[in-house]
Amino acid sequence: MKFKFNIKRELTILTIVAIVVFLIAFTERKQGSVSVQSVEVKLVNVQENHFLDEDDILSLMQFNKSNLQGASVSQMNLKEIEKRIKQDRFVKDADLYSDLKGNLVVKVELQRPITRIVRNDGPDAYIAEDGTVMPVSDKFTSRVVLISGSYVRELLQMENLNKSEVGKKIMEIVSLIKEDDFWKAQITQLDIDSQTRITMLPQVGDEKIEFGVPDHIEMKFKKLMIFYKEILPARGWNKYNRVNIEYEGQIIAE
Repeated sequence: MKFKFNIKRELTILTIVAIVVFLIAFTERKQGSVSVQSVEVKLVNVQENHFLDEDDILSLMQFNKSNLQGASVSQMNLKEIEKRIKQDRFVKDADLYSDLKGNLVVKVELQRPITRIVRNDGPDAYIAEDGTVMPVSDKFTSRVVLISGSYVRELLQMENLNKSEVGKKIMEIVSLIKEDDFWKAQITQLDIDSQTRITMLPQVGDEKIEFGVPDHIEMKFKKLMIFYKEILPARGWNKYNRVNIEYEGQIIAE
């Protein structure tokens, strides 16, 4: 087997690699030698919730603007600061970086709550889109589906609902409600008992919806839609106190 060695091409490649390495090293040295001139905090998703503001982020960094400005970038452990920010449960992700002008940019993506756990014997909590269980905030109240009942004690012990099979199913139900305009307007609360049986409470109507355990979710919602589209219009919205959709092939209304 013969190999052709193109000296000109190889030298060109080596030159390009050397230039890239030099530029990286130069940039790192340049960034390390500059001082922080300004701090810019960018909050992603702030229009949908206000759980944290700029001062909160600076507090999580364990800095304030006055002692950040003038600090040497080389003496700051940006990865460690990122880690401190990410430890807050209202934070989904964080990214810190500096430019050659000495601007320190702090980009933080906030969690999006999709449901709120409510109870009488302790503080409430939120559950984020990724399943993270978060505390409530004095600064902001998010209008989301409520979860109540004796099973919430189990949910509150989880750091993330997606680590549990039952938690995943509950997340699936809440996400389905959130993503459908009709269900989002109609279903206001899920009451979950110790056996994980779910009773839904509607915005309009007096009926309690007995969903049962969180299985066959799509099929049960299809039956519930039949109840709202075909049965209630014919019988009246205040006709029933109870509708049961937990059994296959049946809609029980009385």
